Amino acid sequence: MTRIAILAGGGRLPRRLAEACRDQGHDVHVVGFDGHTDSATLEGFPHLWVALGQAAPVLDWMRSCAVTDVVFFGPLRRPSLTELRPDWRAAAFFAKAGLRAFGDDGLMRAIARTLETEEGFKVRGAHEFWGAALLGAGPLGTLRPDADAAVDIERGTAVLRQIGPADVGQAVVVQQGLVLGVEAIEGTDALLERCGPLRRPGPGGVLVKLPKPQQDRRLDLPTIGPVTVEKAAAAGLRGIAAAAGATIAADRARLIEAADRHGLFVVGIDAG
Repeated sequence: MTRIAILAGGGRLPRRLAEACRDQGHDVHVVGFDGHTDSATLEGFPHLWVALGQAAPVLDWMRSCAVTDVVFFGPLRRPSLTELRPDWRAAAFFAKAGLRAFGDDGLMRAIARTLETEEGFKVRGAHEFWGAALLGAGPLGTLRPDADAAVDIERGTAVLRQIGPADVGQAVVVQQGLVLGVEAIEGTDALLERCGPLRRPGPGGVLVKLPKPQQDRRLDLPTIGPVTVEKAAAAGLRGIAAAAGATIAADRARLIEAADRHGLFVVGIDAG
């Protein structure tokens, strides 16, 4: 049995992860963040509510619960520095991290490094406890990308490999070789909403999601789910391509049903 603390972001997935860990016999604790984490995520588990930026209570509570392993899971809206209001422990971390804290990947890697080297916890990836949720290679539903879609997937992959090292985003929408939009701080759902009005005549585009090449995959794997499919369909896309073995496919049955219903393909691709 492992004593795990899940630092939970928004949505339903952190709850699913907590249940999967509990089903495996692990002792699960959950940290929720005010204004970010769904209250249902914490129900039935030992838990702590804190404001984002309050590090000392989290560290003290995890030690009091004899937690050994820490998992980050679920989206958190990135606050501005004026919104964050860090406590003394978080302020000391930011002072030491310096400019690395201004990019999402740099920030998460710095947090993980501090937890492991200075605080004595082991940082784990959600997929280590919930491997069944990972997207496999090939089509997930009944549809497959055609030759034209394959060209858009290749184009999207090339774009993400160029912008990934700049710590910009994990997703891009490509239609007929044209980049309609690149994910930034707004997230994938908002990217799809933004790209809908930009759709051109002819076959719909493709959403491509890949982890950034420098990304610590314990901390922030790309995720797709039924909502991704619904928004992709609303934007006029014809498919989704994501990194096989490095993407969480949430609510798989509902994801496949939505994809087949809308006539979209969902495919796991080699992330390289």
